[in-house]
Amino acid sequence: MTVVLKTVSQGYGKTHVIDRFSSTLHPGVTALLGPNGAGKTTLLRTVATIMPPRFGTIHIDGVEVEDERSARRVRDQVGYLPQDFGFDPRMTVADFVTYAAWMRGVPARRWRRDVAEVLEMVDLADRSRDRMGKLSGGMRQRAGIAWAIVGRPRLVLLDEPTVGLDPRQRLQFRKIIGALDDTVVLLSTHLIDDVAAICDRVIVLHGGVAKFDGSVPDLEAMGRVDLPGHSALERAYMHLLPEEEQQL
Repeated sequence: MTVVLKTVSQGYGKTHVIDRFSSTLHPGVTALLGPNGAGKTTLLRTVATIMPPRFGTIHIDGVEVEDERSARRVRDQVGYLPQDFGFDPRMTVADFVTYAAWMRGVPARRWRRDVAEVLEMVDLADRSRDRMGKLSGGMRQRAGIAWAIVGRPRLVLLDEPTVGLDPRQRLQFRKIIGALDDTVVLLSTHLIDDVAAICDRVIVLHGGVAKFDGSVPDLEAMGRVDLPGHSALERAYMHLLPEEEQQL
């Protein structure tokens, strides 16, 4: 699986959000870092084939996604978890994840096995019959992660996936993502320690433009001791922001 974006531009109405973004994503975990409004969610929605690009091209596993017909050809390979995902509060956790398997084209004979597997991974096996509306925020977020990975899609897109998770659950999330072999994972996050722990690569967005695209060690090496931050990686991130945003 390879995802290729060439000079992709995106926006809403007259608002320009992504400006001629280019990147090639291979199996592994890539973080999207950037302040609120940087374009992270818009980029994820575009790669998820929800929004066709205004300009430029996207190829997912060799298929150019240019209209609804071509998007349908690749969607069964895409697991996408928005930051604020919708659900029917009356559905059980198992039904919620089974619905994702159905939407992704997973054969019906595999539903029970695949759903049980991912609910075990996210520590919700004993909650499979609970209603989604009765779950705590952290449990609901873990159900969303199960939704995104059931059936083992080859492209997984996660928007702030660790919001609402306690420290133990975040460690568990890192273990889950690390086990997704041969999968392109693109996740938006504000948590630098998650990036340091599980990501192979970092893309820093600001104003819809990629300010950095490279390995975690290469980004870390850009840190300056005179900038705010508790780690070299945090200081490197601050280094890429405009000077007026570097002040706390």
